Amino acid sequence: MNKSELIDSIATKAGISRAAAGTALEATLASISEALVAGDAIALVGFGTFKVSERAARTGKNPATGATLEIAASKSAKFTPGKALKDALNA
Repeated sequence: MNKSELIDSIATKAGISRAAAGTALEATLASISEALVAGDAIALVGFGTFKVSERAARTGKNPATGATLEIAASKSAKFTPGKALKDALNA
């Protein structure tokens, strides 16, 4: 499912216009992004949790040349599914 199909699904299930569904989806994604950038976790009971994970700097190796290189520390968004979502997937 792509973004356009998701907007159609939201509009149908909520009984709202496609434009309103698109606006709601954009606002939701922006709010999640802002919270993650601020370092907060977002817990949606029954669905899952979005959180920021930090990776330490490390030394890697270029597979083509074998040369070592430094990989910088970075942050990444992680999603952990909730119990209800796991149960739905495994039903």
